[in-house]
Amino acid sequence: MEITTIIIGLVVGIAIGFATAKLLERKQASRTIKNARKSASNILKEAKSEGESIKKDKILQAKEKFIELKTEHEKVIMGRDKKINEAEKRVRDKESQVSSELAKNKKLNKELEEKLKDYSYRTEYLEKKQEEIDKLHNSQIQQLEVISGLSAEDAKAQLSTALKDSAKADAMALIQDTVEEAKLTAQQEAKKIIINTIQRIGTEEAVENCVSVFNLESDDVKGRIIGREGRNIRALEAATGVEIIVDDTPEAIILSCFDSVRREVARLSLHKLVTDGRIHPARIEEIVKKTRKQIEEEIIDIGKRTVIDLGIHGLHPELIKTVGRMKYRSSYGQNLLQHSREVAKLCGVMAAELGLNPKLAKRAGLLHDIGKVPDSETEVPHAILGMQWAEKFGEKPEVCNAIGAHHDEIEMNSLLSPIVQVCDAISGARPGARRQVLDSYIQRLKDLEEIAFGFPGVKKAYAIQAGRELRVIVESEKVNDEKASNLSFEISQKIQTDMTYPGQVKITVIRETRAVNIAK
Repeated sequence: MEITTIIIGLVVGIAIGFATAKLLERKQASRTIKNARKSASNILKEAKSEGESIKKDKILQAKEKFIELKTEHEKVIMGRDKKINEAEKRVRDKESQVSSELAKNKKLNKELEEKLKDYSYRTEYLEKKQEEIDKLHNSQIQQLEVISGLSAEDAKAQLSTALKDSAKADAMALIQDTVEEAKLTAQQEAKKIIINTIQRIGTEEAVENCVSVFNLESDDVKGRIIGREGRNIRALEAATGVEIIVDDTPEAIILSCFDSVRREVARLSLHKLVTDGRIHPARIEEIVKKTRKQIEEEIIDIGKRTVIDLGIHGLHPELIKTVGRMKYRSSYGQNLLQHSREVAKLCGVMAAELGLNPKLAKRAGLLHDIGKVPDSETEVPHAILGMQWAEKFGEKPEVCNAIGAHHDEIEMNSLLSPIVQVCDAISGARPGARRQVLDSYIQRLKDLEEIAFGFPGVKKAYAIQAGRELRVIVESEKVNDEKASNLSFEISQKIQTDMTYPGQVKITVIRETRAVNIAK
C-alpha cells in the first residue's frame, strides 16, 4: 500500500510538473513572441527613419550635382559666347581693314591713272622736242660741214684718231705709274703677308737631344738590367745599337744614340723587359724584334694621322710611311715631322692669302724634306732626292718642283716653289727651333728686358710669347697713368731703333695701386 501510494504520488508529481513546465513554456514563448514583435516594430521604425534620412541626403546630393552641372554648363556657354564675340570683333576689324585698303587702292588707282595721263602727255611733248632738236642738230652739222670743208664722217675719223692717241699716251703714263707704285709696295706687301702668316702659326717647340731618360721604380732593377758580368746590357746594346749608361743617377738609366728610332726601340724594349721581369739575352733579342715591328706599325699610323690632320688626301702609301718616319728624324736639332707640319700650315695660310690652292701648298710643304728621311748617305741633295721620290709616286709637277727648288737646286717654275722656300726658312729661323739660333734667341729676350729696365720707374720686365710681347710693371708712386702711356711708346721706339727682330713686339705697361690695411 505504501509503495502504491508512493508510485501514485510520483506519477501525480510528474504530471503536475509536466503541466507546470508546459504552462511555463507557453508563457515564455508568448513573452518571446511579444518581445520579437516589439523588436521588429522598433527595427521597422529605425529602418523607416534611416530610409527617410538617406532619401533626403540623396535628394540633397542630386540637387547639388544638378547645380554644379548647371554652373559648368553656364561657364561653357559663357566661354563660347566670349569666343564668338571675339571672333565677331576680329571679323569686324578685318572688314574695316579691308574697306580701308579698298579705299586706299581706289585712291592709288586714281592717282596712277592721273600719272599715266601726265606721262603720256610728257612723252608726246618730249617726242616733239626731240624732233625739233634733231632738226636743229642736222642743220648745225650742215653749217659746220660748210664752214670746215669736211664731212661729218671725216671729222669723226679725225676726232677718233686724236682721242686714241691721247688715250694711249694717258694709258702708258698710268701703266708706268702703276708699275712704279707696285715696285715700291710689292716688297712691303710681301713682308706684310709673311708677318701675318708667322703670327697666325705661332708655335713653340724644344730642340731634341741625343739622349733619353728611362725612369725606374727602384735602383734594384739596375742590377737585373746589367746582368751577370754585364751580359744583359751588352746584349741590349748589341740588339738596339744604343749606348746604355747606368750611373749613380737615382732611379734612372740614360739611353744615348743619335738615331731617335733606335733610341725609341731601346726605350720601349727596356720598358717591356722591366715590366715582364724576365731579363736575359734570348728574351732581349725577342723583345727588341717585336718592338721594331711595333715601331714600324706606329710609323705608318703617325703618317696617316698627320695627313688626316692636315687634310691631305690621295697620298701614296710609301710617302705616308716616309712622313711617319719623319717623327724619328731631326735637322739641326729640330724634329723633322714637326718642322714639316709647321711648313705645311704656313704654306696653306700663305697660299690662301695669295689666292692659290691651299691644299696643294700644304701637300708641297709636308713633303718638302722627305729627302732627309733615308738612313744611307747619298751625294744627291735632299731636295733633289725628295723631288725624285715625289715624281716616282705620282705627285703633281707643281709639288715636285716646289720640293726640288726649295734650296735653289733647280729653277722655280710655279708659285708654290717660293712659298715653300719662304715657309721653310720661317720655320727653321723660328726662335728655339734649331740649336744654332738658340743662343741669339735667348740673348734677344734678355736685351728686350734690359731695354725696359733702362727707363725710370720700371720695377719688373718680362719678355713672353717667344719675344713677341714685353710686359712691363712700373711703380705706381713714380709713374702715373699718363706717364705709363708715354713709357709704352718710348720703349717701343727704343726697341725699333736698337734691336733687330722678326715680326712685331707688343709692349704692355702695367700700373697697379694697392691699399692694404690690417683689422686687429
